[in-house]
Amino acid sequence: MHHEALRPAEDTYGWTVLATTVPPEGGTDTEILQAYQEQHSTVEPGFRWSKNPAAISPLWLEKPERIAALAMLTVVGLLVYAVLQRQVRLSLREHEQHIPGNKGLTATPTAAVVFALFTPVMLVHGTVDHIPSLQVHGVQDYHLLSCDAVGIAPAWYQGVATGQNSLPRTPPP
Repeated sequence: MHHEALRPAEDTYGWTVLATTVPPEGGTDTEILQAYQEQHSTVEPGFRWSKNPAAISPLWLEKPERIAALAMLTVVGLLVYAVLQRQVRLSLREHEQHIPGNKGLTATPTAAVVFALFTPVMLVHGTVDHIPSLQVHGVQDYHLLSCDAVGIAPAWYQGVATGQNSLPRTPPP
């Protein structure tokens, strides 16, 4: 007895729905689909969380205006996230530097890693004898690299009492 694998007909492989505002002269269907699929490293990760029904469904937004406002805030937040990540990565690559990441030093941190690096940094504002005092604690050199990359002025960590009662800066491990 001889068995032979049957190959399904090409028309049974499935379909991809392509709905776009790109005009036909903007590219072929294949080119548009490839451009969409290549977004996995840029735009798509930012929106991936929103595709989970649990991400949005707990919110009770009864009015279309509130839904639109939430969508706008989400897009602006993702834009800030993407710009921060891009600028830090470009700066690190340009200066051949690295900062701590999830698995050691990296020149391509995600914005989440950059934000997480700042969790131990504190700005302490106090008043002694009616004299205000600002002290920044926990700032490391890699924090300064990240701030420089996105254009944050060094004034935030050069308060009235720069260096006083602050942990000594150490280079990244």
